[in-house]
Amino acid sequence: MEQLSKAYDPSKVEDKWYAEWMDKGYFRAEVDKNKQPFCIVMPPPNITGQLHIGHAVNNTLQDILIRWRRMQGYNALWIPGTDHASIATEAKIKDELAKEGLTKYDLGREKFLDRAWQWRERYGRRITSQLKRLGVSCDWSRERFTMDEGCSRAVIEVFVRLYEKGLIYRGDRIINWCPECKTALSDAEVEYEEEHGHLWHIRYPFTDGSGYIVVATTRPETMLGDTAVAVNPNDERYKDFIGKTVILPLINREISVIADEYVDMEFGTGAVKITPAHDPNDFEVGTRHNLPVIRVMADDGHMNENAGRYSGMERYEARRAVLADLEAQGLIDKTENHVHNVGHCYRCSTIVEPIVSKQWFVKMEPLAKPAIKAVRDGRIQFIPQRFANIYFNWIENIKDWCISRQLWWGHRIPAYYCHVCGNVIVSAQRPDTCDKCGSDDIEQDHDVLDTWFSSALWPFSTLGWPDHTPELEYFYPTDVLVTAYEIIFFWVARMIFSGLEHMGDIPFKYVLIHGIVRDDEGRKMSKSLGNGVDPLDVIDKYGADALRFTLVTGNAPGNDMRFYWDKVEASRNFANKIWNAARFVLLNLNGQDIEPPSPDELTLPDRWILARYSQLVEEVTSNLERFELGLAAQKLYDFIWSEYCDWYIELSKVQLHQSEAVKANTLYVLCHVLDGILRLLHPYMPFITEEIWHHLPKSGDTIMLAEWPRVEAEFMFEDSIDNMQSIMDVIQAIRNIKAEMNVEAGRKPKVVLVTNSSYEPIFQANAQYIERLAGVSGLNIKSDKSDISADAVSAVTGRAEIYIPLGELVDIAKETARLKKEYNELCTELDKTKVKLSNQSFITKAPPAVVQAEKDKAAQYQAMIDSIKERLEHLEK
Repeated sequence: MEQLSKAYDPSKVEDKWYAEWMDKGYFRAEVDKNKQPFCIVMPPPNITGQLHIGHAVNNTLQDILIRWRRMQGYNALWIPGTDHASIATEAKIKDELAKEGLTKYDLGREKFLDRAWQWRERYGRRITSQLKRLGVSCDWSRERFTMDEGCSRAVIEVFVRLYEKGLIYRGDRIINWCPECKTALSDAEVEYEEEHGHLWHIRYPFTDGSGYIVVATTRPETMLGDTAVAVNPNDERYKDFIGKTVILPLINREISVIADEYVDMEFGTGAVKITPAHDPNDFEVGTRHNLPVIRVMADDGHMNENAGRYSGMERYEARRAVLADLEAQGLIDKTENHVHNVGHCYRCSTIVEPIVSKQWFVKMEPLAKPAIKAVRDGRIQFIPQRFANIYFNWIENIKDWCISRQLWWGHRIPAYYCHVCGNVIVSAQRPDTCDKCGSDDIEQDHDVLDTWFSSALWPFSTLGWPDHTPELEYFYPTDVLVTAYEIIFFWVARMIFSGLEHMGDIPFKYVLIHGIVRDDEGRKMSKSLGNGVDPLDVIDKYGADALRFTLVTGNAPGNDMRFYWDKVEASRNFANKIWNAARFVLLNLNGQDIEPPSPDELTLPDRWILARYSQLVEEVTSNLERFELGLAAQKLYDFIWSEYCDWYIELSKVQLHQSEAVKANTLYVLCHVLDGILRLLHPYMPFITEEIWHHLPKSGDTIMLAEWPRVEAEFMFEDSIDNMQSIMDVIQAIRNIKAEMNVEAGRKPKVVLVTNSSYEPIFQANAQYIERLAGVSGLNIKSDKSDISADAVSAVTGRAEIYIPLGELVDIAKETARLKKEYNELCTELDKTKVKLSNQSFITKAPPAVVQAEKDKAAQYQAMIDSIKERLEHLEK
């Protein structure tokens, strides 16, 4: 068999094996009712560019789960795909057009959509290739796109069904509007940031000339659309004002003072302006009091014709003009500093405007109730459970969902308007004529649906719904959704209520939440900070396995993690450690066949590593079952690095020079445990494990279809763990003594080991390991302390006392001379430092940090001198 190369080179392994996996169809999953299904749908990346490090975390976690379950014998399906991301993608294409001096209107809708599909082809292919570089084992034959034919049919079907049930409607309501993207946004698409602003107190004069009422506002430019002033009916200050009218400043429109319990008596002056067209709370007040709705702002953020002389001004320009005019008329009572949360568009960060607009909405209350129940009763579990609170907080306070977007890229709303009679027709197919008046003068709604409307259907649309496909029956509901916490309300909640409404069942059983990746200073990665990390750069330098292992180790569910290049290097070193261990095993095996030994033929190190390996299998498997993927990775790392490589391989070097029977048994144990840890590690580091595994004897076609390790009862030698630990403790204690005493390399002292008579046979039987691994020339094991040299250096472990005569550790005369020389050199340096510190000119003129450094140096020299004096005194005795 061909031997492993001297050094592990990921670039020569990863592409080779991924191509092999793809060619052999190992990622494919077909309906097989003889096997238990396990299904994950990939959170579809947006086609707005390339993957970032957050995608790498998300997909690594999913791949670990899929590969693990596949090895356990499940029929594991992982459905990949991408999202059209209407707002974000349209913005990218508009930016691209702007570089050509064009707008989307210059192209027209049809040609713009042609450009969008070209974009999708280019970036969708790039994302797929990036995911493959990461090693993900998706069934690429089932790759989906939220605007492919099947998903699009599902979207239209859902819209029509919900409309026919009265759960989708069109109406004038207050919505979030982005003046930059020029589209409506749902509440979940608005990100709030705390900002420092002002609270302006403005006088509204009474019509009868009896004075004025002062209202407080943070948005004076919207006062041009005021249709009332409101006070709380329980506010004694304003009881006599209710029912009176005031003159709206600058516009000179007469409006009423109304009473409504919405008004907070403690905020501002306790009197507020009511602008139903530009504030969601004011809209509700206006509805209760039948107030007119006057919109004073256009879609582009400029004031419209209702704004009087301010018409055409940009909104903040209008604010400055309004304030200047109010000041000139003596109508500003006072101005206060004010900190408040301001909504921004989640895509372009522009400040959002609440405005009244005719849009399409989904009635959420009937859909939300069963979605709340599904999590409350445990059918769906959040991991960690605390994230269910975010879910409940949003869905229990949910408002109707605005689903229409004033964009071209996306699923066009299947609503048609008759220009003759005004009839609205909602249909999956374009009607030829109006079903009310028979006219053929009909036009489809120009708007598209919110991106999340289509991705909400992802767990079942990707399996063929609305058709009743075999895949849908077999794989739905899916098992685990792996996602970040910031899209719990964007996506997770919507998939839950959509699955319950359209499939009559939950979309998944578990929601595994992971945090975001921050830089080494704990900052969120962003383009503006320039601190982002390209996963492909990491893979090019260190390999995909190193990146994957880095992103998982120390990664607890729900917690953010920091990215350190040092940690990636450590993961690369771990890969090299495994590679070198495998090379050692294979070189010693030299292609020979090995057979399982009888348990009673095994040595203590053999029995120990097999027992610890069995424990490892149990620990890794149970952690994966609990979604503690990071803990399982750490268990693997500790066992492989320390116990298998640093201990058992070193112990095996003793055994490989013994009888043929012991050597054969050792080779079996080396191979058996190596095979097992490669299988356990495969979900985390698929490439290196596949490469090494194929060099082992009796390996199959691929490690990814090899059976997941099971606890081997015949190898659970529990007593061996404690006994071997006793041997290892002694070895470590002797090593520590030699290190502390600066014993020169190659010097092998004689050691006396005192232990209880019941443990004496264990140490006697395994003395060879202590002598070899601790570098000891002779080991005297006894149960009493007689004849121990008075100058012996000692150490104590749980099962033994260790004594090493000082003369065995060092040449006393030589060591004394060396220490005296070092002592004199340190005293000279200390004297120099003392002279400098006694110089007042230095103390007063040198920077404080420099003076302190000299003081620290003096203290360090003194401590070293004291330590050497103590050692010299010990040697002289």
